[in-house]
Amino acid sequence: MIAVKLIEFEDELAKAFHIRETVFMEEQNVSREDEFDDFDQASYHFIAYFDGQPCGTARWRFTDEGIKLERFAILKPFRGKKVGSALLNKVLNHIQSYPERKDQRLYLHAQIFVIPLYEKAGFKATGEVFDECGIPHQLMELYLDP
Repeated sequence: MIAVKLIEFEDELAKAFHIRETVFMEEQNVSREDEFDDFDQASYHFIAYFDGQPCGTARWRFTDEGIKLERFAILKPFRGKKVGSALLNKVLNHIQSYPERKDQRLYLHAQIFVIPLYEKAGFKATGEVFDECGIPHQLMELYLDP
């Protein structure tokens, strides 16, 4: 069973950061400086559990360009089990609860191999593929209904 929740406690945030370290830093060779930034404090963080085991994380935040979804990470043994979809749905539902989101563009930098996940949620690819931390990414956008 998949459960996703907004992070409220330091121990949950530590678990989320450990997931990011495993996925981005260990698997994908992203530097600590690129992975952890000042935006962590200004973001809403989420953690996903599969049968009680922490297995995924994501964050979102308001920016000058809209609402940015970031740091979606699923531990390898839990990929392909719908954890990413559950995490994305929970994040989108949370964003919907904020009146300030009205008329704002949602956007993210998707790693190329996960573009289909975001497309299923209605995101559209825009612009050219670009490199971020040595990994090909695509800008994706979504406008929520008012």
